[in-house]
Amino acid sequence: MTRWTSVLCIACAVSSVARADETEMPSREAQIAGAVAAAPEDRRAEAKVIRVATDGTVEVLQDGSNELICLADRPGDERFQAVCYHRDLEPFMARGRVLRAAGVEDTLAVRHQEADAGTLQMPKQPVALYNLNGGADVFDPDTGAVEGASWLWVVYTPYATTESTGLPTTEQAPGGPWIMRPGTASAHIMIVQPKTRPAES
Repeated sequence: MTRWTSVLCIACAVSSVARADETEMPSREAQIAGAVAAAPEDRRAEAKVIRVATDGTVEVLQDGSNELICLADRPGDERFQAVCYHRDLEPFMARGRVLRAAGVEDTLAVRHQEADAGTLQMPKQPVALYNLNGGADVFDPDTGAVEGASWLWVVYTPYATTESTGLPTTEQAPGGPWIMRPGTASAHIMIVQPKTRPAES
C-alpha cells in the first residue's frame, strides 16, 4: 500500500467513524476553522461542518449553504486531519459511518455492493473531496489555524476506468492525476500535491 493510498484510506475512515471522544475539545469556532481549512478558500464560509462521534452520531457545528460538507478533526492521536467533500457524496459517507458503528470491518465492499445494486446513491457527475492532514502540531486548537499540513485532492467519478478517462492507475509524476479503484462505485481521480503548503483559516 502506497503512502497516498494509506492517506486516502484514513480519509474514508474519518468519514465513517471519528476518533475517540476526548474530554478536552477545541472550541466550536476552532473546530470549524480547522475543518474548513481543507476546502478551497472561496468555499469555506458557506460549507457545512459536522463532527462525528464514535457511535456514528453526527453533530452539526455549522450549517452550510453551498455544496461542501466538512468533517472536523478530533483530538486523541498524533495526527490532524480535515476532510471536505461534495454533498452528493454524503449518502456514501453516511453509510460508511453507520456500517463502521455497527462493527462492519470492510465497509467499502458493502457499499460497493449496495451501489451496484442501486440501493446506495452515488454522484451522477464528478465531485470533489479535499483532504488536509499532518502531525498534531499543524493545528492550533486555540485558534483553529492550520499550517504546514499536506493536501490530497480527489475527484470521485463512479465507475470510471483507465479506458474512459485515459488516466494511469499509479502516480506517474509529482502532482500528476491518476485513477484509483477504477471500474468501481468509488472510482476516483487522485491529485497529490507535490509539496506541503500552508492552509489559511
